[in-house]
Amino acid sequence: MAKTYTTQTIAQALNGRLIGDGNILIERVVHPAEVRGARDLALAVDGKFLPLLDKSGARAAVISHDADIEPGLMDACIVVDRPRLALAKLTQLFMEQVAVSGGVHPTAVIEDDAQLGENISIGAYAYIGVGAVIGAGSIVHPQVYIGPDAVIGRDALIHSGVRIGARVQIGDRCLIHFNASIGADGFSFVTPQMGSVESARNTGAIEATNQELVRIASLGAVIIGDDVEIGANTSIDRGTIAATRIGNGTKIDNQVQIGHNVVIGENCMLCGRVGIAGSAVIGDRVVLGGAVGVADHVKIGDDAIAMGMSGIAGNVPSRAIVGGIPALPRDRLKENLFHMSRLKNVMKKIEVLIGRVDALEKTDRK
Repeated sequence: MAKTYTTQTIAQALNGRLIGDGNILIERVVHPAEVRGARDLALAVDGKFLPLLDKSGARAAVISHDADIEPGLMDACIVVDRPRLALAKLTQLFMEQVAVSGGVHPTAVIEDDAQLGENISIGAYAYIGVGAVIGAGSIVHPQVYIGPDAVIGRDALIHSGVRIGARVQIGDRCLIHFNASIGADGFSFVTPQMGSVESARNTGAIEATNQELVRIASLGAVIIGDDVEIGANTSIDRGTIAATRIGNGTKIDNQVQIGHNVVIGENCMLCGRVGIAGSAVIGDRVVLGGAVGVADHVKIGDDAIAMGMSGIAGNVPSRAIVGGIPALPRDRLKENLFHMSRLKNVMKKIEVLIGRVDALEKTDRK
């Protein structure tokens, strides 16, 4: 059954200012061009959508505080100061969770000594290992694997296909999307004698070959704080000895790779296809744009931002904005790009000068 709210209730939830009728019932939030009925709420916080309201047929709309619309155009307008924050609250208000029946499904496997909190839901064919702990109010969707001695906090939401390894610790209110892998072994190998990578680092040349690769086992765990979100198909490897750690409130997009021993601070944002190599340390509130690559043992300071597709090979100071491959401070990157755009004209001028010099030399020889 669809959720229904009055315009007054929605305005209060968004901390917005209601102009007009507060008793209009709303069932859907839609683009102004997709209004189908009187219970649709048109989302027109972007000024370019305002002209669509006139013929949309909607009775109510959400608009930005700086919007200029004709009085009486809508029966109700909800005016918001920060549109994107309003969007977050609005989508949470109307979001509908995929239902999982309360309790434990008969086909789920719950091993001995597993501890299940109150009011939990565990879906079909889920597996809960020996000694695992699932906090109260958590929802585990079908076909989830939770390994031995793993600990999941309260009010977690774990979607189908998620794999959580042994001894992984996850805090309260975490949201883990489809097919994420948390707690697989790290990618760590060594050669019995100096190999190609070591020789290249030491001398700048490949003076040895890899005759054998010896696996380094991962004995550490993964420790994840509260209110963390982990995207679909993301992989977080366990530490070699110490744990891989993710701080409170950090949000991780789809297809992100976090290597062994990585430490990530609080309230970071890691966008899709970010790759972080082993033992890197990421500070608090760091933002890594899409497809950013971070080399092993690199340190990134608090509040730093890396632009999409950056390649971070060295340490980044706090509050820095970097981009490019290898990553450079933004101003320097822009300067380099500007100079690169001028190279074609510079080369043409050089060719003209070379032609003149050649002509002068020919004249001198005569």
